[in-house]
Amino acid sequence: MVIGLRCLILARGAPGKDAERRLMMTEKAKAARDTQRAVVKSLLTGTGHRANSKVVGLYRRRVRANLKRLAKSK
Repeated sequence: MVIGLRCLILARGAPGKDAERRLMMTEKAKAARDTQRAVVKSLLTGTGHRANSKVVGLYRRRVRANLKRLAKSK
């Protein structure tokens, strides 16, 4: 759903399309960094078996926040 909303914004040339494009790139880089940090922290603290659930939780929270934000701007 989030990908579809973002594609719609970009395709129709909405006023905030450039800001949305920049935000997407910034979010991707931050998500990659935060994912690495969560996995390394899990491994270093002996809870490596929880790394997957931590990463999935991280992405779920961010996708939910994006969906909420994009739905408002629709």
